[in-house]
Amino acid sequence: MSQISNAIATRDNGPAAVVEQYRSDLALVMPSHLQARVGAWIRNTQGLLRRDEKLMEAAQNDVGQFIAVLMDAGRLGLEPGTEQYYLVPRWNKKKRATEVTGVRGYQGEIELMYRAGAVSSVVVEVVRDNDNFQFRPGRDERPIHDIDWDLTAEQRGDLRLVYAYAVMKDGATSKVVVLNKGHIAKARSKSDSANKDWSPWNTDEESMWMKTGAHRLAKWVPTSAEYMREQLRAKADIATEQRPMTLPVSIPLPAPGSVDTNDEGPIDAEFVDEP
Repeated sequence: MSQISNAIATRDNGPAAVVEQYRSDLALVMPSHLQARVGAWIRNTQGLLRRDEKLMEAAQNDVGQFIAVLMDAGRLGLEPGTEQYYLVPRWNKKKRATEVTGVRGYQGEIELMYRAGAVSSVVVEVVRDNDNFQFRPGRDERPIHDIDWDLTAEQRGDLRLVYAYAVMKDGATSKVVVLNKGHIAKARSKSDSANKDWSPWNTDEESMWMKTGAHRLAKWVPTSAEYMREQLRAKADIATEQRPMTLPVSIPLPAPGSVDTNDEGPIDAEFVDEP
């Protein structure tokens, strides 16, 4: 049993109560922009448990696992139970019970890209059968995607493609990622819970397509705040290198014959205590 599970064993085993007990630990791992609203973050999580019986059951089966998932969401600065970070009950074969696992959503992937500070905008969009989509790598900088917004999603047709790209701060376009049904099927096959009714692959399929596209884009775009710190350090180093050197002040030499040759040089000083 993990250390966090041992600690919980001696406490109230109710997941909602345990989340409150770990308030200070969650705040400690959160980015600064979330620390001020850790109370609301915790209340939203407790609300999720009250509204979703399957999630509550999975959290009760292994409260330590549930807290570990929340710690991961908090460390990333993402909201659990949203399209930033899904809380998903997953069947654990060894425990023969469901437990809570965390799945980063497409909005979470995008949030991490923005927070790194390298991009000015991120585009992630699905293409349906009746949309007009054109993109030729090497010729087109960005995809051309025409959508008839008067149509519903069903009228636009089945999901066909998903694409993602970022516009960097300097105006350049990142690598454009385009995934088809085969790519999505391969990504879905790696999910243990994809065939479950409560899986986001079944409850919110379009979002999972977008999540897959955003996740693939993350390989080409900085998603860590460490990137911004490296940029700031680089700028500081450049500023130091470009700082003008201070030249020594030129002292004029005395005119010939103006030097007192009887000068015996400096006199040794003596420190005297004042009365």
